[in-house]
Amino acid sequence: MTTTFDKNLILDALRSVLPATGGVVALHEPNFSGNEWAYVKECIDTGWVSSVGKFVDRFERELAAYTGVKRAVAVVNGTAALHISLLCAGVQPGDEVLIPALTFIATANAVCYCGAVPHFIDTNEETLGADPQKLAAYLERIAAIDAAGCRNRITGRRIKVVVPMHTFGHPVDLDPLAEVCRRFSLVMIEDAAESLGSLYKGRHTGQWGLLSAVSFNGNKTITTGGGGAILTDDEELATRAKHITTTAKVPHPWEFNHNLVGYNYRMPNLNAALGCAQLEQLPGFLLAKRKLAQRYQEVFAAVPGIRVVAEPPGCQSNYWLNALLLDAEFSDQRDAVLQVSNDAGIMTRPAWTLMHRLPMFKECPRMDLSVAESLERRLINIPSSVVLGAGPDHA
Repeated sequence: MTTTFDKNLILDALRSVLPATGGVVALHEPNFSGNEWAYVKECIDTGWVSSVGKFVDRFERELAAYTGVKRAVAVVNGTAALHISLLCAGVQPGDEVLIPALTFIATANAVCYCGAVPHFIDTNEETLGADPQKLAAYLERIAAIDAAGCRNRITGRRIKVVVPMHTFGHPVDLDPLAEVCRRFSLVMIEDAAESLGSLYKGRHTGQWGLLSAVSFNGNKTITTGGGGAILTDDEELATRAKHITTTAKVPHPWEFNHNLVGYNYRMPNLNAALGCAQLEQLPGFLLAKRKLAQRYQEVFAAVPGIRVVAEPPGCQSNYWLNALLLDAEFSDQRDAVLQVSNDAGIMTRPAWTLMHRLPMFKECPRMDLSVAESLERRLINIPSSVVLGAGPDHA
């Protein structure tokens, strides 16, 4: 029996879940319903608005405690967190860094900031993240292990790091990926920009990488306006990251001495104040987002030709962005769904353009990307703001 695809059924399903606002339903809006104003006002009242202040220290402590790592270093955005994580992991100019082709461009940009070369890897359809089994088989064919580590036999370059990205908040299958890293002498750096609040086998994402990067952009589960953080259990690396993200200034009461090339990647106290208030509300945000995801799954179960992306087995996703996945036979209908939903005032969007399709990356090395290429044609993000799951159902 052939399934009939009807884009209007998708629109009806979205409308049954979302409130009739009379305006545009955004993809993901921040929620400020706690102590944000009080903490920000304290910064303004005391004059501690820039890169030094109690909220920066507090935010780093509380973020580390929440994610289960020893140290968190607050920075200006998630891209800066990735950049510094790669530098601290020893990525050097000319190295190759394995990253998913299905990712936000920040992952590839951070590699290029180091003078390194993005090397694109494929995606697992169940997790939307790096496929450990397919990656292992690929490395068997192209990699050689010597005294310097892992080397690409085709290009001659060192392959230093693999950067899994937890797409839309769904955890990558981290244990087998960690085994691939051990087998091929690779360092793992987690791009956990989207996965604050997501658990893999009961542990928070960000604990598998030597370092990990988190984002607090305005559209993330919690926001500091702009901001990010580096997570690590390595005290020495955390101290180094803190040093070079604060212009590598050597502490002194008045002299300006700097002992390394540093970066002005400091998170201002104002932003950290927002973050502290947002962290206080994170458990409630996550509950609301799970409620919304469950409602989507219930409604779309009756819509043929499409499904809601669910958290992988053994994982607890934060459901940062809910996503629909068209059946492969209906991949040519993606843009029609985007058109009809956006015309109706419901903001939807496709996944990112795959990195190897962008002009500056088209010559970069890559493995077979058939799964990522299929997913690119079929994924649609749908409204996922906390407020949409915090109130009563709109059925």
